[in-house]
Amino acid sequence: MSEEFANLKVMIIDDSKTIRRTAETLLKKAGCEVITAIDGFDALAKIADSRPHVIFVDIMMPRLDGYQTCALIKNNSHFKGTPVIMLSSKDGLFDKAKGRIVGSDKYLTKPFSKDELLDAIKEYVPAAA
Repeated sequence: MSEEFANLKVMIIDDSKTIRRTAETLLKKAGCEVITAIDGFDALAKIADSRPHVIFVDIMMPRLDGYQTCALIKNNSHFKGTPVIMLSSKDGLFDKAKGRIVGSDKYLTKPFSKDELLDAIKEYVPAAA
């Protein structure tokens, strides 16, 4: 187990159990504490309690999609500084632009690698760099 990311709280919001489990496994091996949520509503309830250092959010989710979830996080004064990284199976310019508009900090295309996840965390969480 790596200590590089010890004490770092990372939230994964994705309606896919496979994606949540994969990301959770990779991040736990790196030493992160991982909080998972199945959709935006689930995430918003958990963010206030867990106060994650970085949030990965899937774009395509039922009820509250990733854009809406990101906008709600960024519009909250307590969490607007929390890096939000969008996850999508689409690598489109429009999706990236829309992500920027709602305040996302980065955009990763699925399937992502362990290095992509960890590099994104290092980029946006100074303590992990």
